[in-house]
Amino acid sequence: MARFAAIGLDHRHVYDLTAGLLAAGQTCVGYCPETSDPRVLAGFRRRFPDVPPVPRARLLDDRSISIALIAAVPCERAGLAIEAMRRGKDVMVDKPGVTTALQLAEIERTVGETGRIWSVALGRLLSPAVQEALRIARSGEIGRLAHITVLAPHRLNRALRPAWFFDRPAFGGIINDIGVHAIDQFLAFAGRDDAEIVISTVGAFGTAPAGFEDFAEIVLATPSLRGYVRLDWLTPDGLPSWGDGRLFVVGTEGTIELRKNLDIAGRSGTDHLFVANGERTRYADCSGLAVTYFRDFVSDVTNRTAPAAHQRTVFTVCRLALDAQARAARFAATSERR
Repeated sequence: MARFAAIGLDHRHVYDLTAGLLAAGQTCVGYCPETSDPRVLAGFRRRFPDVPPVPRARLLDDRSISIALIAAVPCERAGLAIEAMRRGKDVMVDKPGVTTALQLAEIERTVGETGRIWSVALGRLLSPAVQEALRIARSGEIGRLAHITVLAPHRLNRALRPAWFFDRPAFGGIINDIGVHAIDQFLAFAGRDDAEIVISTVGAFGTAPAGFEDFAEIVLATPSLRGYVRLDWLTPDGLPSWGDGRLFVVGTEGTIELRKNLDIAGRSGTDHLFVANGERTRYADCSGLAVTYFRDFVSDVTNRTAPAAHQRTVFTVCRLALDAQARAARFAATSERR
C-alpha cells in the first residue's frame, strides 16, 4: 500500500484525484493547507475530514510518502513536481502539468535523472466512455479511422474562479489548459506517438477580464488521420452540466459519437456512446465501466513500470499543447451585428 500526500490545493480536481487514489487502496497521510482559493481547501476538508494538515516541507521530506498528488496553481506545478521527485516521490499532477517549454524540459531532465514517474491526470485516462470508444475503434468495427472531432465546451463560473484563473502566465492559455486533453485523445485514437499541429487559433469574446481566451480551435494531423478540436468557456448556465463534451470518430465503415457529460435527448447520467456501422446503430451506457488509471498508476509506482500513461507520450502531449498555444493566431471578437 502506497502512502500519498496532497500538495497544492488550488483546483477542485484535487477532490477526484484524491478519491481515486483512496479507492485504489492507498492512504492519504496529509495535505498541505497552503492555497490560493480557500473554498478549495474548505471543500477538501469536508470531503476528507480524517486527513490531517501537514506543512509542505514535512510532507516533501517524509520518506515514507511515495506519491505526491499536485493540484497547485498551474504555473507552480512543475516546480513542486521537481521538488517531490528529487525527494524520491512519484508524482500525479492535475492538468496542465506545465505552462512553459522550459518547465517541460526541466521535468524531462528530472525524470531522467531520478527515475521517478511523472503522470498527468488526463481526461482520456479518467473517462470510461473514451476508453470504450478506443476499444471499439481499435477492434476494427468502424473500419480504418479517417477523422476525429473533439468538442470541449466548459462553463466559466466566473464568480467561483480565483484570480490566477484569468492570468494567462499562471495557466498557460486555453489550449495548454484544456486543449491538452483533446490532443492526448487524438494521439490515442491515431495510435501515434506524435502529430502535426496544422493550425491553431485563440479568441476572446469578452466573457471575462479583457484578453481572457474563452475560445480556441486546433487542427491536428498524422500521415493517415486528421482531427479538429474546439475549446471554449461558453457553456450556458441553463445546461445541466459544466459542458456538453463530445467526441466524434469517423471510420471507413462506421462512426462513434460520445457524449461525456449528458445526453441532450434525455437519458440520465454521463458517458453515453453511440455506434453506427454497416449493420446497425447501437447505444452503450459506459458510466458503469471501470476507470483503471489510479490502480494502474499505483502498479507503476510499486513495480516501476509505466503502462498507465507512457512517460514519453505524456511529454509529447504537453509539448504539442504548448506548441499549439504558442503558434495560435489570435482574433478579437466584436459585438458588431451584420
